Amino acid sequence: MDKFVPHSIDTANSYETELMGEVKAGFPSPAEDIREKLDLIRLLVKHKAATFFFRVDGVSMVDSGMDEGDILIVDRAIDAYNNCKAVCYIDGEYTVKRVEMSDKGVRLMSANENKTTYKPIEITSENNFLIWGVVTWVIKKM
Repeated sequence: MDKFVPHSIDTANSYETELMGEVKAGFPSPAEDIREKLDLIRLLVKHKAATFFFRVDGVSMVDSGMDEGDILIVDRAIDAYNNCKAVCYIDGEYTVKRVEMSDKGVRLMSANENKTTYKPIEITSENNFLIWGVVTWVIKKM
């Protein structure tokens, strides 16, 4: 399973910088110098006290855009829902998976085309299991 170490948010401080404006992803056009304040915590975090950062360690979710080394923003105040991406605690370890909920129970689904290595995890009453928090953002390194 993927390994995680949660990092909490410093609720007393925010990180504010200047937003330079919009950048065109198509044909360039002249733009005026637009600047406004950008607070990344305010933009990316809805529930400061319930939000944590995790670094992805592993490749089980690459087909969902979660690559090794990416930072996940995980909100514990959001209720898990069918097909959400969530950090789960199962039998002493943290993992990030797509949570499949049905009348039959809960399955944790990887997002890696190698289905032989990354099989669904069927949650049973034998498991020590908790949906720890819902992934709200993935911060990527280019």
